[in-house]
Amino acid sequence: MTTPPVNPVRLNHAVLFVSDLRRALDFYTDVMGFEVVVEEPRANAAFLRLPRSGNHHDLGLFGLGASAAPRMPHQLGLYHLAWQLDTVDELAAARETLLAAGALRGESSHGATLSLYGADPDGNEFEVMWMLPRSEWGCYENEAPIERLDLAAEVARWSGVRTAHELFTGTPQG
Repeated sequence: MTTPPVNPVRLNHAVLFVSDLRRALDFYTDVMGFEVVVEEPRANAAFLRLPRSGNHHDLGLFGLGASAAPRMPHQLGLYHLAWQLDTVDELAAARETLLAAGALRGESSHGATLSLYGADPDGNEFEVMWMLPRSEWGCYENEAPIERLDLAAEVARWSGVRTAHELFTGTPQG
């Protein structure tokens, strides 16, 4: 007898260990636009929500203190988190915000998605991305290239096109 897969609908939230909870809160609220739902001082933790989210929280932060070992790149474990934006215009604005914060680490086109990469003050990497309309994926339906991102050209082509509503494409199971 085989068991069926777990079959989740989507990722609901992520939780990160950080060295300095206050510094991480400042970054995720001021730079990334999260709102604090609740702080839990007994656990040196906070839970944050994105303004357009229907989740209770999208990100949990647990402060470990200044003596916590720093995150080492290219180690086993989580590589990065990715947050989707609704328009390519938001991606262009995010690029400026990440640059101003000193958090931008790279950018690329993956065919069906356009991505910016950054890191929080503890070195936790993240991606901020915009997904092309699904009808435009073409050959990228089953490919994920890493190509140079020409963000100005992409804004000229896709400005005003919203795609976040295309998140769920399956049929509800019951």
